[in-house]
Amino acid sequence: TECVSGCVCPVGLFDDGRGGYCPCIHNNEWYSSGDKIKVDCNTCTCQKGLWKCTDDVCYGTCTIYGSGHYNTFDGKFYDFDGSCEYVATQDFCGDKNSSGSFSIITENVPCGTTGVTCSKAIKMFLGVSGHSHYISVIKEIQRDVGDDVQYWNRTVGLYLVIEASNGVMLIWDKKTTVFIKLSPDYKGKVCGLCGNFDDKANNDFTTRNGLQDSNPLNFGNSWKQSPTCPDVTQEIKPCDLKPHRKSWAEKECSIIQSEVFKICHSKVNPHPFYEACVHDACSCDSGGDCECFCSAVAAYAQECIKAEACVFWRTPDIC
Repeated sequence: TECVSGCVCPVGLFDDGRGGYCPCIHNNEWYSSGDKIKVDCNTCTCQKGLWKCTDDVCYGTCTIYGSGHYNTFDGKFYDFDGSCEYVATQDFCGDKNSSGSFSIITENVPCGTTGVTCSKAIKMFLGVSGHSHYISVIKEIQRDVGDDVQYWNRTVGLYLVIEASNGVMLIWDKKTTVFIKLSPDYKGKVCGLCGNFDDKANNDFTTRNGLQDSNPLNFGNSWKQSPTCPDVTQEIKPCDLKPHRKSWAEKECSIIQSEVFKICHSKVNPHPFYEACVHDACSCDSGGDCECFCSAVAAYAQECIKAEACVFWRTPDIC
């Protein structure tokens, strides 16, 4: 009804408290006009309160690590503890006669005494038939002469990297962690435990016969290579089976939720990685405790690096 003296922003704008107008927000952090951030392989620029991003199509990454943890190309996180060979990902999907250029098989075996399983070997089939060219990553690499898909292998830090000319890359830590990277050409064209890479996580549990399921056990069982392997019928909770290990596991894994990873918490949700770490630290009761713990923390650190949050967590005492 009457004028009140004070400082007012123009309609539709507000002050960010730092002397600038029209900030942008991303993962609960404020950015000024002109600031740039990386989101996956794209660069986003803050312009008058809105993000303007490049729209390059990015490589997809599926992670299999520890005792049965899967993070699909579309970011769906789930656990599956089957003891068999399973299709991790392949482009032989749809009808029986469909042609493809690759398939990647994970061989899962029991690790520890609680019944959880870890990926012991990864097999990679390359070529038009999918079986013309076989690489067993844990054994020697065999090269077929005159095949249409070339591949190269090299060691980078802790990892063995195998890169094929058809846009498939495999990164293995020589223990229990495998990263599978696919070029954008495979979007929506793959199937297996790593999902379908169509940018939608809610349809990743598509079984071998093309049906969508909500249960990770039914989904996982459908992708086993041999019908003689037993189906997984229940989720294993190793901390319930080994309660004396639980407090140690929670104490060790708390690093994921600690100040050390603070820069990453707003970018990558630490909760599923913490839960997976506790699960693994409880289940690794036949040696290799530290290896299981370190792989679990490294999996979170890897996601942080992808989100541009570099964390220095390894110390002379830790991993």
